[in-house]
Amino acid sequence: MARKKPPILTLTPEQESEANRKIQRFMEERFELDLGSFEAAEILDLFTREIAPHYYNRAIFDVQTHLKERFESIESDLWALEKN
Repeated sequence: MARKKPPILTLTPEQESEANRKIQRFMEERFELDLGSFEAAEILDLFTREIAPHYYNRAIFDVQTHLKERFESIESDLWALEKN
């Protein structure tokens, strides 16, 4: 059996419990599926290991883009302050 890759993020036990409850509630309301805590935890684990990295990487890219723009603006401001 293949070894699971480590999660990109971890939740506190309270956050994990809340996420499991939200998954259970969503599946019940949307699909009329009554999931137990084990099934909800498996879905959360799937998202944590397989889907969250895509969002994490996108957030990193967005921050890099934002910081690059800010540094360019700061650099421009410093050039404006330079005395001839």
